[in-house]
Amino acid sequence: MTSPVVQTCPECGARLDVDPRFSVWCPHCEWNLTPASEAAEATEQPRHGAAHTDRTARTAHADRTEQLYEDLAAGHGATGRRDWLAASAVAAAVHLSTTALLAWALWLLVTGNTPLRCLGAGALAVVVLLRPRLGRVPRDEHVLDRHRAPALYGLVDRLAAQVGADPVGVIRIDGTFNATIGVVGLRRRSVLTLGLQLWEALTDQQRIALLGHELAHRVNGDHRRGLWLGSAIGALAHWHDLARPRRRAGSPGGLQLLFQLADLISDALLGGLAWLLLRAVRLLDRLTARAGQQAEYHADELAARAASTTAARGLLETLLLEGAADTLVTRLRADRIHRPRAVRRGAARPPQEPVTATLWEQLREHLATIPPLERERLLRRSALRQDAVDATHPPTHLRLALLDRRPSHPAVVTTTATESAAIAAELAPHRERVARALLAD
Repeated sequence: MTSPVVQTCPECGARLDVDPRFSVWCPHCEWNLTPASEAAEATEQPRHGAAHTDRTARTAHADRTEQLYEDLAAGHGATGRRDWLAASAVAAAVHLSTTALLAWALWLLVTGNTPLRCLGAGALAVVVLLRPRLGRVPRDEHVLDRHRAPALYGLVDRLAAQVGADPVGVIRIDGTFNATIGVVGLRRRSVLTLGLQLWEALTDQQRIALLGHELAHRVNGDHRRGLWLGSAIGALAHWHDLARPRRRAGSPGGLQLLFQLADLISDALLGGLAWLLLRAVRLLDRLTARAGQQAEYHADELAARAASTTAARGLLETLLLEGAADTLVTRLRADRIHRPRAVRRGAARPPQEPVTATLWEQLREHLATIPPLERERLLRRSALRQDAVDATHPPTHLRLALLDRRPSHPAVVTTTATESAAIAAELAPHRERVARALLAD
């Protein structure tokens, strides 16, 4: 723990207790709340029409986000049915397009002559490329087997029953500062992915809030995760990726000019198609944004009811520390890369140490010693920049504010010390594997 240094704010003269590890700022006048480069970027006037349009769209999105928060805080949380119907219609157009192309390809293959059958085979190949991706149940080293992790699966099953969700099918472990849940395959099995960086940064009760939030996505009415809308959104994104023009190497000889002309024509056609598909993706995003953000707020509420409001708040506040965690991991990785060089120059060889202990213990210690003033800066900066976990989530500061405006809930699901120790033992092999991958051991 670094001792604080006393300084004076150059703007308002307030006394500042500064931790040398973090940015110096003033909580009274918010001097140096964000770096100068970020402030310049936020106030810079757009120079191009496209930049102006993009900034206008972001402003409109922020206004809609604030309005949804105010509606939910006031108890008016009904999702617009018109937007949902419009999104369903767009999804229907996507699925019908694929179905129509499939029917045409099969008709050509059955009734056409040889050239038409060749065309039908090509159309069928396009259908295979454009089909909605349902995903597959993972079976790799990241999967935590239910029979080998009964304590963790048991906790997840208890939480699923609490929030009203079906038991999770598969739990995966990776090294991210995040957690996600998805549904894959024709049987629509749920896959819960836990990022160990976030997991290790949380207390036991905050981990329950994390699990409760992810499981709540199975029952919170988020149509974007359903088969109809979810597969349409994924299909449109895949279509756009396939249609984007790509650079190609020049053709040799006298045919180079001809190939270049053909490339220009195909790029123009594909570029126009990619533009239309991108607009369709953004339209679906716009139509589903309100319902999706409302579902995230509902998931926060269900997590608070299961793990307690205090634990849900702690989880959201910890999400703001991702940058601090990334900085520590980067520094530890650099230390491990440079250490062999020091040994080769004649320095004493350090004793062998478990990679797990090096990373996870230092990560927990580093995040636990972040002072309240720095946490407050991160929260205020998050509110200023409207930071969120990703584009589908509401800003984190609004999620915290809505929890504060709702009734406080005690913990319903808890763990004993024995259960927590059993879960830690089940995760031990994955903690070592992920630590080595993060530090490039």
